[in-house]
Amino acid sequence: MAINLTSWNCHGLRAHIDDLKSIINKYQPVCIGLQETYLAPGADIKITNYNIIRKDNIHSSHATGGVALMFLQSFPCKPVHLNTTIQAVAIQIHVGMLLTICTIYLPPNQTIYQRDLDNLLDQLPAPFILLGDMNGHSCLWGSSDTNSRGLQIEKLIFDYNLCILNDNSKTYFHSINRTFHTVDLAICSPSILTRWEFTVDENLYNSDHFPIILKYFDISVRIPRRPQRFIFDKANWQLFTLYSELNPVMVQMDDIDSATETVTKHILEAAERSIPKTSGKFPKQWRPWWDEKYAEACKKLNKAWNYFRRYPTTDYYVAFKEAKAVARRIKRQNKRNTFQNYVSSIQNNTKSKVMWE
Repeated sequence: MAINLTSWNCHGLRAHIDDLKSIINKYQPVCIGLQETYLAPGADIKITNYNIIRKDNIHSSHATGGVALMFLQSFPCKPVHLNTTIQAVAIQIHVGMLLTICTIYLPPNQTIYQRDLDNLLDQLPAPFILLGDMNGHSCLWGSSDTNSRGLQIEKLIFDYNLCILNDNSKTYFHSINRTFHTVDLAICSPSILTRWEFTVDENLYNSDHFPIILKYFDISVRIPRRPQRFIFDKANWQLFTLYSELNPVMVQMDDIDSATETVTKHILEAAERSIPKTSGKFPKQWRPWWDEKYAEACKKLNKAWNYFRRYPTTDYYVAFKEAKAVARRIKRQNKRNTFQNYVSSIQNNTKSKVMWE
């Protein structure tokens, strides 16, 4: 099966939680590294089937920066304690091998000392993958120039004999200058370099950074599934009655346990032949406000964005901004209508199970 890891500067997790769900539905990542989460301590963030560890950053009483790692609950995993002032969190997760994943955010206007970067890497159990927005420019990963942060990261790579997974694809869109840059990096231990395939999504998902995706295939790894359940609402009861009819011989046994086992097996076989079952796969992230109108708006938005990426003219950029505004307006209206309809459907006799489904 394919193991996917994702890293994305979300530019505000609360504001872009629905976009994060779109990324999850598309890639089904085992682990997601997030930067610039803008979360205040105590802010509660939940994504179905995922656990989260994070490091919030507060400056002048405002949430700024911040990082988080989200990982599937079904995979064995443990946090890695990091003693660092750098905005970074890490986990060890078992994906066919014990792998350390660290997400990091290095603000562009903050002084980062080389010793702090060295100290961080010294705490990461090998093999590891370092993912994040590092705001460094270097020809090593496709930049047209090299800045001081890029030189720092170069030194880190050379000193620790690390490898760059990036393939020179642009990962950041500077909307003011309408230029593309590579500042989101994937750095790994040399022993796992050949395992991973690096790609960049073509969609910004309403941020200014593209998600980066790491993928590798391992037939020995299986994503745990939920127990399958019979879907009784879709059962063919006539067929079940036919197949489940008991033969007197089944119960004419001296041993009561053997008779019980035979009857149970017979009924279950009848159910297998006449009642469909759930797939056992984990469901996609639920977005009840998504409808055909919004899907069409997203289609037009993606089309406008692709035109602008190929031909970065003012006209195409204006068309993209207009399509983005239309999609945002439809989304807000749909979410408002969905919530109002949900609240209106609640009655005095509505069961709590139905309310929270």
